[in-house]
Amino acid sequence: MTAGMSRARRRVGVLGALAVAASWSVVFVGAAQPAAADTQSKQWYLGAMQVEDMWKVTTGEGVKVAVVDTGVNSSTPSLQGQVLKGTDATEAPGDETDDYTGHGTTMAELIAGTGKGGGLKGLAPGAKIIPLRIALDEFEDEKPSITIPDVANAIRAAADSDARIINMSFGGEYSSPQERKAIEYAESKGKLLFAAVGNEGHKQNKEEYPAAYPQVVGVASADRKGKVSSTSQHAGTVDVASPGSDVPGWCDNSFKSYCGGDGGTSSATAIASASAALVWSLHPDWTANQVLNVLFDTAGRDWEDGVRSKYLGHGLIRPSMNVLKGKGDPGPPDISPLTKEKTTGAAKSSEPSSSKSGSPQPAKNGEAVDKAVAVKESNSSDNGNQLGLILGVAAAVAVLGGVAYAVVRRRKAA
Repeated sequence: MTAGMSRARRRVGVLGALAVAASWSVVFVGAAQPAAADTQSKQWYLGAMQVEDMWKVTTGEGVKVAVVDTGVNSSTPSLQGQVLKGTDATEAPGDETDDYTGHGTTMAELIAGTGKGGGLKGLAPGAKIIPLRIALDEFEDEKPSITIPDVANAIRAAADSDARIINMSFGGEYSSPQERKAIEYAESKGKLLFAAVGNEGHKQNKEEYPAAYPQVVGVASADRKGKVSSTSQHAGTVDVASPGSDVPGWCDNSFKSYCGGDGGTSSATAIASASAALVWSLHPDWTANQVLNVLFDTAGRDWEDGVRSKYLGHGLIRPSMNVLKGKGDPGPPDISPLTKEKTTGAAKSSEPSSSKSGSPQPAKNGEAVDKAVAVKESNSSDNGNQLGLILGVAAAVAVLGGVAYAVVRRRKAA
């Protein structure tokens, strides 16, 4: 692994589930469905999150989401008419609609897919996608001439776009001054940034960037029982948890079929971004801070508000609590729920900065919630899903189903 702008980057998506810190009772999709809808029947979280009821109120219309990833194929049945003009930050052959693995297209469909042709249904099908292509995994090896700070440039392009939300379903253990400045710039432009915390919780479990930046919402993965996925990292960067285990996606860049697989924290991040799109669509005058504050305020947990679990952050994301019940305190428009600092002020220049980074980042998560082991289970019927949570850290790691393969740089992921 290398440092600097060619830092290790891990796309996130591996198999396995671990009973660690949460449990939610969900409403599952019913019995087996026709083959054409088989992929959608595997999107177990749609029923759990009450999407049909939410879509009667909002589908995310009016909100644009920037997807910084491997590119987005705009011609899949589920994405036709959903993808706007974006940017290719790789300077490699092709453009932002040339997805070299299928990963970015999967993320886009999970956010704003229409489900046409039996494809993935997005949580916010009324939203639009702005694709930003960067070099990840094996693409870095195939295109060794790519030495530009593509991630930083892509984030800046997203910040300068009409997107309100920036989805980053990737990560690596190295930071850079350029990337840090790009993240700060995006925040100054009023963007809401989500990133995957990584899928090596069962291994090295190191903090990863961009999730580790204090201005970015780090997203953990939960399975269909509400348990934290076995691979979901918990290195102090988790701000919220979202469905990620057993989420299907495109098998590869041939776009011929979907694989069952496991989306991990990649998919969890996309679903969190879509959740924000639903809330923001309903409250278009809110700032990014207010949307995020409501998502944190309504997250499923039974510990003290404002305390972050190492594994779950503020809890399991529940946009239906605001969309259907009007719950959640938006708080002040100019105070970040992440840093507790003011975010107002003139935006910085959009030109990449070569200056060095400032002071060390503050720790994102406390450990007060994680000292007990499987303390108790409580039930809440507020959102109709009877969401229950078990606090604490599991004393023993119980892998359910095993880990098929890990995802590291230069290795193909689900």
